[in-house]
Parts: sequence; C-alpha cells; structure tokens
Amino acid sequence: MIRSFFVDFVFPVLLFLFVRSLMGSFFRGPARRSSPRPASEPLVSPGGELKKDPVCGTYVSAAASVTRTVNGKVLYFCSKDCSEKYGTEVRR
Repeated sequence: MIRSFFVDFVFPVLLFLFVRSLMGSFFRGPARRSSPRPASEPLVSPGGELKKDPVCGTYVSAAASVTRTVNGKVLYFCSKDCSEKYGTEVRR
C-alpha cells in the first residue's frame, strides 16, 4: 500500500517538478539583471553614520540621505517626501 502510494503519486510529482525546473531554465535563457550596477558594488558604502529622520523616525545613512539645512542645522531625511513634509507639519 505504501509502496503503491510512492510509485503512483510521490514519484510522478517529483519527476514532474524536476522536469519543469529543467525546462523552465532552458526556456528562460540567460538571467537578466534588473539594475545596471554591478552586483559587487554596494548601494551605500559600509560603515557610514546613521542619522534619524525627524519626520518618520527611520534611520538613514548620511551618505544616502536627502539633506536640508534649516536655521544653520543640517537635517537628514530618508526621502524627498519626508523633506517636503518637514516644513508643512503642524508642531505642537
């Protein structure tokens, strides 16, 4: 009974999945990259200083942040949207 289960069900399913993966890689062709940058190049240099976004509170790398000078103080934002929201927020 167990042998019949494996022969009639498990083995054909495994064989189907194996053949499907082989055929999929054959028809897909070479892997395409979604970004033009090399895979070895990091988005942000490691070991950078983290700054807290005053709007949403997330920490962002100083090198990758959107900066804005307000009253002589440099503020770091995670995005342009947060930078624009900073001036329009109601402060209590």
